[in-house]
Amino acid sequence: MAKYGLLGRAIDYSFSKGFFNEKFLKENRSDIYVNLDFQSIDAFISWFKTQKELKGFNVTIPYKESICAYLDYIDPKAESIGAVNTVVIEPSGALSGYNTDHYGFSRSLDDWGEISPKKALILGTGGAAKAVAYALRGQGYEILHLSRKAGIRDTPDLDHDNGRTNFKSIGYQNLGAALTKQYPLIINCTPVGTYPNIDHCPELPYAGLGPDHYLYDLIYNPEQTEFLKRGIKAGAKIKNGRQMLEYQALAAWDLWQKSGS
Repeated sequence: MAKYGLLGRAIDYSFSKGFFNEKFLKENRSDIYVNLDFQSIDAFISWFKTQKELKGFNVTIPYKESICAYLDYIDPKAESIGAVNTVVIEPSGALSGYNTDHYGFSRSLDDWGEISPKKALILGTGGAAKAVAYALRGQGYEILHLSRKAGIRDTPDLDHDNGRTNFKSIGYQNLGAALTKQYPLIINCTPVGTYPNIDHCPELPYAGLGPDHYLYDLIYNPEQTEFLKRGIKAGAKIKNGRQMLEYQALAAWDLWQKSGS
C-alpha cells in the first residue's frame, strides 16, 4: 500500500482527499490519500523524515512557495512559476517538485473558447496566482495583478518565454469600475470566500461587471462563492476551481506513476 497526501494548513475544505480515494476505490487499489495538515513547513519536514509509506504529495496554501527550499530538484516550469504543487518522492528518497496547476487551469479554461480581448485581472500574488499567470501568458494574455500592495512589486512573476520579471500590480483601492470593464477575464486566486467564510468576497467594484465578463474562482468549496454569485447577478459567465483541481490532480498522479512511486 502506498500513501499520498495533501500538504497545507486548515485544509478540511479540500476535495483532493475524496477525489483520490474514490479513484483508488474504483481502480481496486489499496493506496490511500490523506490530509497532511501542519501549522508550519518545518513541522511537516520533521514529521516527513519519519515516514516510509509516503510516495508523493500535493501542496496547497500556504506552502506552495516555501516547500521549494526543501526539494532536491525543481522542474524548470515550476522554477519559472516560483511555486510547486506536486512533490514526487523518488525511489532514492530525493524530493522532486513540479507544478501541475498551470496545466489544470489551462485545460479548464478551454470550455470558454476564445476570450477577447485577451486581458486578465488576477486577484492575488501567491503560488496559485503565479501558476495562473504562467498559463495565461502562454496564451498571449495581458495581465494585471490585484494586490494588497499597490505598484510594481519586488516579488517576481514570470514571463512565459524569458523567465522571471517584475509584474504590474495595483492595489484594490485603485481598481475602479472603468478599469474593471477593460479586463473580461477575472480570476480569484485568493482564499477569500472559502468555506466556512462563504459570505466573504474580494473587494471589487462589482458594478463594473457585465455579460462580457468571465469570472473564474479557484475556490470550489462552496461551489458558488459570493464572488461568483455577484458575477451571475451581472450576467457574467462563471466557473469554479473543481475542474482545475481534477485536471491538475490527474497530472500529479501521472508524475507519481512515472517515477515508480
